[in-house]
Amino acid sequence: MPVLHWLDKEKHIRIHNAVPYRVLQPHADFCCGDDRDNMIVQGDNLHALKALLPYYAGKVKCVYIDPPYNTGNMFAHYDDNLEHSVWLGVMYPRLVLLRELLAERGSIWVSIDADQSHYLKIILDEIFGRNNFIDEVIWQRAYAPIGLKKTLSRSHDTILAYCKKNDNFVLNKLPRTEKQNKAYKNPDNDPRGVWKAGDLSVGPIVEKQVYKITVPSGREVYPPDGYCWRVTKEKFELWKKDNRIWFGKDGNNVPAIKRFLSEIKDGVTPMTLWSYDEVGHNQDAKKEVKAFNFDEVFTTPKPEKLIQRILHLATNKGDLVLDSFLGSGTTCAVAHKMGRKYIGIEMGGHAKTHCVPRLQKVIAGEQGGISKAVNWHGGGGFAFYTLGDRIFDANDRIDKNITFPTLSHHIWFYETKTPLVTPPDGPVLGVYNNTAYILLYNGILGDKKPNNGNALTRKVLTNIQQKTPNFNGNMIIYGESCRLSPKTLTQNNITFKQTPYDVKV
Repeated sequence: MPVLHWLDKEKHIRIHNAVPYRVLQPHADFCCGDDRDNMIVQGDNLHALKALLPYYAGKVKCVYIDPPYNTGNMFAHYDDNLEHSVWLGVMYPRLVLLRELLAERGSIWVSIDADQSHYLKIILDEIFGRNNFIDEVIWQRAYAPIGLKKTLSRSHDTILAYCKKNDNFVLNKLPRTEKQNKAYKNPDNDPRGVWKAGDLSVGPIVEKQVYKITVPSGREVYPPDGYCWRVTKEKFELWKKDNRIWFGKDGNNVPAIKRFLSEIKDGVTPMTLWSYDEVGHNQDAKKEVKAFNFDEVFTTPKPEKLIQRILHLATNKGDLVLDSFLGSGTTCAVAHKMGRKYIGIEMGGHAKTHCVPRLQKVIAGEQGGISKAVNWHGGGGFAFYTLGDRIFDANDRIDKNITFPTLSHHIWFYETKTPLVTPPDGPVLGVYNNTAYILLYNGILGDKKPNNGNALTRKVLTNIQQKTPNFNGNMIIYGESCRLSPKTLTQNNITFKQTPYDVKV
């Protein structure tokens, strides 16, 4: 497979490993509503994505990102004039972390323009695998040419879509439109309702499906050169008997299949060309942003209808959506209205000046964008976070301010490579693959001695065994010290790991 090389690539592709795990620090002043499953995170998205891993690895159903296009312009909210190799170095580690956050049946959709799309596709192929490439979508972002252009007036952007695992991966269908349904008629008054004629021929040739058909007028017909009939002669006769074959009003046409609207249940397979009348254009998007922040509008926002199309295809209600280049907050606003959970990450101050006010208006029931189309009337909520302290200090020791719940999530993720779904209320974090994970930290057992209950003693082991009745598997126990003999550890299938030395970054 072809790969792309640039200055300092080897450093860039590993930089995410050196990013420290940080605490997600909640800020009640910027939270809104009663649903705190939704999150807005203000901070560098590379650090934020790393901080989310212990909680959400493998849980995100859809990632949509609209990164800076590196066009050479200086945008108000992004430095979009990054030198090319630096831009690639910025994108690569973030895409690696986004892949780790994706669910097995998840997908990622990346907006980009023609200047960077080919370079971006190569690194996406490298990270996600060429076999997981879904397709390239062309979005018609503009509806009129720019007269000042000396060559071509660019009217489209590209959206590159990849799944995490392509085994039987499917997208949802689009709902049928009234215009599409009008193509169905009923010229023969079939009691099954309106229908549309479909081609009976198909390629490549299957010899047993090349046969003569005599139409009602007496004319004999064969499939076109290089084609065969879609079904065997026996199946054709059954369809003909069931009045599923149409020969035209005069009975002289090449036979066609009658496809009944009443039997179409799956909707419409989406195409890769998305016109502005279907999913909106840039001017629509700017109007949507002006509705909540008239003074400061993003240069390249995306219309809500465009994000709605992506989330409709890639998710269902209750699924988790992530946007790590949140911008003006469009992805989260659309996800909120569509009943999806979401995480949005924004580095700049407009996380507070744009994203929070926009979502507050959504929760209040604003009627812009897709609100009427999805029958949105308000409700829900979100929590607001910034990036706090590192979990480990500069010497890779546990920071003294780290709490038991935070360290629990980190250890569980390190050991199992899965997020800890239910926060523990005691030292037993959970059981994974017949191994129980236990953390003795910050006096979680309320024991004042020895070492504030952070040492593994016989009394502590008894307490743990009482909390894991009938468990006969292995135990990995983290603590400051161990007072049990090697024989006792072996008899109880215990592996002891000492904090902070055995807590890995």
